[in-house]
Amino acid sequence: MSRLWYGKKGRKHQPVNHKYALVVSVAEYHRRIDALNSEELRTLCRRLQITTREDINSKQATNIKTDLEPEAFRPNLSDPSELLQPEQIEKLTKSLPPRTIGYPWTLVYSTAKHGMSLKTLYRTMLGLDTPVLLVIKDSDGQVFGALASEPFKVSDGFYGTGETFMFTFSPDFEVFKWTGDNMFFIKGDMDSLAFGGGGGEFALWLDGDLYHGRSHSCKTFGNHTLSKREDFIIQDIEIWGFE
Repeated sequence: MSRLWYGKKGRKHQPVNHKYALVVSVAEYHRRIDALNSEELRTLCRRLQITTREDINSKQATNIKTDLEPEAFRPNLSDPSELLQPEQIEKLTKSLPPRTIGYPWTLVYSTAKHGMSLKTLYRTMLGLDTPVLLVIKDSDGQVFGALASEPFKVSDGFYGTGETFMFTFSPDFEVFKWTGDNMFFIKGDMDSLAFGGGGGEFALWLDGDLYHGRSHSCKTFGNHTLSKREDFIIQDIEIWGFE
């Protein structure tokens, strides 16, 4: 026999027919509650034009990020750069690996201080444990270079990781990341320093005197020629570490 029960104000309510009641597991119950508390609830709030605390926090976080970004991309430099303008430094910083962000830029090598010698360049890398940024200015006044995932060294073969990339400001700023086509990142010996490969061409090649250089498109980075001409004369070099 069915029973009637009375709620507030004496209203009659029919009992629940448990034979046809929907039964769900505890896990499913919590899943539905979580769904309602997340995406479905946000959708409902948007339809009703209700601003949630999450929306407010998201907007505040966006505003804070916008305020902090310009400063985050203006690193402290151990020495003034003779080759990069402040806006160029800011553009490069935005492309650097995350593990370099927040560290000051340390001038590890420059032709103005150390002379034009690949042997000296290698010597300044000893004991360094950080990616390094190679910046070149050629006789045409063009600025370009590479971010190496580790310091330069003499090697029997190629070394480095996919963090390595090429860049140029000739004529506009462009970054060429690893394509995944091969792993010819960096190769050094006493006669040259080279980046990229495939098809017999390097993305960037410097001779042992750091006087002549060459740039060509290559499969490693999918880059075009970084300088105005494939063969160029090096005017100055700076190498920056992050520590």
